[in-house]
Amino acid sequence: MRPVNIHAAKTHLSRLVEKVAGGEEVVIAKAGKAMVKLVPLNSPGGRKRRLGILAGRAQMPKGFSAPLPLGTLDGPEDV
Repeated sequence: MRPVNIHAAKTHLSRLVEKVAGGEEVVIAKAGKAMVKLVPLNSPGGRKRRLGILAGRAQMPKGFSAPLPLGTLDGPEDV
């Protein structure tokens, strides 16, 4: 779709929202320069992300959550 001028977007917002809800992407421009893109929240062609895809493949090293040695977080002593 051609970019839509910001004034036209304000005037025809309801129509643009309907187009976007139908799967289109709408670019809004100011002075001929693209500024923003309206996209549907639930895009029809979007993939769902799977949670836990790396379950069992990564391990934390021993001592990862152990306290840090004294002086590790101290700032510079010259200050």
